[in-house]
Amino acid sequence: MAAGYAELLRTRHAARLLVGTLIGRLPNGTAPIAIVLFTRAEGGSYSLAGALAAVYGVANAVGQPLLGRAVDLVGQPRVQLPAALVSALGMVWLALAGTGSAVSAYAAVVVAGLFTPPLEGGLRALWPGVLGGKEERVHAAYAMDAVAQEVMFTVGPLLVTLCVALWDPAVALLVINGIGVLGALSVVVSEPSRSWRSAPREAHWLGALRSRGLLALLGAFFFVGTALGSITVAGVAYADGHGGQAVYGWLMAALGLGALIGGVVYGARHWAGAPERRLRVLVALLAVCYLPLMWVPGPVAMTALAALAGVFLAPAIACAFIVVDRHAPSGTVTEAFSWLVTFFGVGAAIGTAAAGPAVELGGTASGFAVASVGGAAALLVLTVTQRALSGRAAGVAEGASDGASEENDRNAALEPGFRTQQKA
Repeated sequence: MAAGYAELLRTRHAARLLVGTLIGRLPNGTAPIAIVLFTRAEGGSYSLAGALAAVYGVANAVGQPLLGRAVDLVGQPRVQLPAALVSALGMVWLALAGTGSAVSAYAAVVVAGLFTPPLEGGLRALWPGVLGGKEERVHAAYAMDAVAQEVMFTVGPLLVTLCVALWDPAVALLVINGIGVLGALSVVVSEPSRSWRSAPREAHWLGALRSRGLLALLGAFFFVGTALGSITVAGVAYADGHGGQAVYGWLMAALGLGALIGGVVYGARHWAGAPERRLRVLVALLAVCYLPLMWVPGPVAMTALAALAGVFLAPAIACAFIVVDRHAPSGTVTEAFSWLVTFFGVGAAIGTAAAGPAVELGGTASGFAVASVGGAAALLVLTVTQRALSGRAAGVAEGASDGASEENDRNAALEPGFRTQQKA
């Protein structure tokens, strides 16, 4: 397993792009906790802290597909770096102005969220060209990408709390966003990012959303996000009755560890057959593994169940990347990946909001029931939309490999070494 990922990372540009993207995404991955800690340190209420974090999330959900479309139209460097700088300036504004003026604070987080660069979608658009368009290598890179996300979402909050402990929450905002700009800069000055061009696209106001298959996938992952978001709240309710914050930390760590293990195992082998069918199986297993959480046993058993609940998350996400690539209309790949980020994030926000009332009405088990319902709804969407998912989007070549469609044909003309790598 490790050898396969090491081989991928030895490919020219691969390690730089993966690490640069993860570093560039730190501000996004840590924004909710950083905003909450800063607001509380400024004397703001929990309500204000939660509202600012929520507004940031909504602005981010709106901005990602719009910036993704811009990347597809004019290239990565012209969008990613300016967006990263503007987003960082939004957080600098918040750190310097504070939360004394609610209007100013809300405006700052809107700017920061709206201009968060779509580095996640941009990286997935680069993988086929960097890896020579070889299907199995691109699929393994998607799995490695999903695993790396789990590492980022584990390390990021720890980095924020370290900055807060050493200095204060305002400095944490400045440091994290400064690091994020450096990560984005590392990506956009690389050769693959500078030379990448989207395939020709049909002028259409819906952009990537004109693909029925992509819409089906987005609908399913909205509910996967709902399930995951509900677990974060239900986990707090469980911990309150079983030992407090330490237990909550173990539950969330176990969830991430399960996803990490699942992603590593999934990416270690080549999977035959249509990825759409495989995705249904993975989401079905994900939904089944959410069910035991409603038993709410003791902390040790619950930690094990949390790890089990995470096992199929990273594989499902990695498989979804492949399906996005197959169904994104020609010339919309970055936008399509950004829509996946948006729908997943909005679903997580809905799940977080729904789990609170569920816990208050029916107890901790009801909170975890929201996750089960979300998983079942995701499977239902994938099941009833099998016809839409059975074919490729218009403009995607039928003979193209799953990870390489027409974007690779375009990149092959731009990168002198691309054809040589394909023949190797």
